[in-house]
Amino acid sequence: MATDRTALTPSPPRDPQWGGHLLDLDAYLARIGHPTTPVTPESLHRAHKAAIAFENVDVALERGISLGLPHIQRKLVASGRGGYCFEHNLLLAAALEATGVPVTRLLARVRQGKKLIRYRAHTTLLVDIDGETHLADVGFGAESLLAPLPLVDGATHTEGGFTWRLVREGEDWVLQALHDDGWFDLYAFRPELHHAVDFDVSNHYTATHPRSTFTGKLVAMRGDGHSQQTLVNSRLTTRYADGPTEQADLSGDEVIRALRETFAIRLADSDARLLTRRLSTTFARPQEG
Repeated sequence: MATDRTALTPSPPRDPQWGGHLLDLDAYLARIGHPTTPVTPESLHRAHKAAIAFENVDVALERGISLGLPHIQRKLVASGRGGYCFEHNLLLAAALEATGVPVTRLLARVRQGKKLIRYRAHTTLLVDIDGETHLADVGFGAESLLAPLPLVDGATHTEGGFTWRLVREGEDWVLQALHDDGWFDLYAFRPELHHAVDFDVSNHYTATHPRSTFTGKLVAMRGDGHSQQTLVNSRLTTRYADGPTEQADLSGDEVIRALRETFAIRLADSDARLLTRRLSTTFARPQEG
């Protein structure tokens, strides 16, 4: 394994532009089922990934997504909801900083197996763990990392039946997942300075633009070392580490049940009714592009 490392230049501790000083750390720890001590970057990462699902319910219902820490905390912590990458990783970043861990917030280009130059639609993190830089990411849906991965060319992590790897491509770092047919590029990023306004622009496009992969449909995802579940509208796909991939087409009521049970999302009855209606109308239409 190569030992090429990239120096971490974290944001100033509790930089006010990110609102991390507004985090209720005790409430966050309770939400992810984490004891108040001991707290480590790996334990936070694992507990967050296990407890909070990836979901785009607000995007599907054409609501705006706020990246203000109070809004993220109210939604993901107090209300028992999930969120998508911006919300997940900005929340985790605030928690890491609250426990004294230096963090750099980054924007990444999603690849999903294709080396196309897409806009920066994903949020990920670099964290300093005992003086070494690691990639941390709880917001890439079913294939999110289960634990921080050292920022080293060729570094791998295997858990259960799933494996991830980081590789260097010139100025870019690429996170890959091992699929049946080989390494699959998830996304690419560069360790460089970003500001909160950069995330606001990317988030706005991702949550509202018709060409975004998250508008005009319902998406929910979870994953661990044994299986990865992805719900897109009414189709639930489960990829098992040690077996075949299964697909099931659900009724409207079954979708709501899956959101609440399989994905552990505390869904309001009013939102459930709106989603059920859209599943039979707007989301039932073929997607363009």
